[in-house]
Amino acid sequence: MPKTSENSRALTELLADPILQMVMKADRVTEQELVSLIGATLSRLGAGSTDRSALKGARSARDYRASVGIMLLNKTNEVFVGRRRKTNGDAWQMPQGGIEEGEDARVAAFRELVEEIGTDKAEVLAESKNWLYYDFPRSLIGKGRHKGWRGQRQKWLVMRFTGKDSDIDINTAEAEFSEWKWVGLAELADLAVPFKRLVYLSVLDEFHDAVEPFDV
Repeated sequence: MPKTSENSRALTELLADPILQMVMKADRVTEQELVSLIGATLSRLGAGSTDRSALKGARSARDYRASVGIMLLNKTNEVFVGRRRKTNGDAWQMPQGGIEEGEDARVAAFRELVEEIGTDKAEVLAESKNWLYYDFPRSLIGKGRHKGWRGQRQKWLVMRFTGKDSDIDINTAEAEFSEWKWVGLAELADLAVPFKRLVYLSVLDEFHDAVEPFDV
């Protein structure tokens, strides 16, 4: 039996497990979110493209907008999050944005910091080994900036903020956030919108060893 068929059958059996279904229901995790997390985990472990395609069906990188995400840490390991403008509820997120054609992920990260928080006073501590994927909710597909994309594939960087809080100015030319704050690592996943939550958990897991506080 081809490996893709074996993986698809194994995933189907896993999702049908009653104990797993009970845990997913209690934690309000959808099957789509769980599959995304498994795919992200395989990416970090260096699994082949065949394995990942078995998990996500006919996923193609062309369907996912290339973007960069930034876990920006202050000297005490609090994470920068901003509250999205023009969204309902508490939509908090870490800085992120599209990677332009031919642009390096690190160059994109510093550009996005300037565009979203008004400063690029930061240094790179680590970069994700592989792309992390998430799908847009159906309600967002085909609308605004999401038009034509199934979701995003992201390279993530953990960066240390080297400036002062007074350097941060979210009232940029194309303001992304209405307010901002530093939060503890343990709070991060709970602040994220549901369709990004598992990517945030993957980022926390991958960058665990890179997150060490400054000497103060």
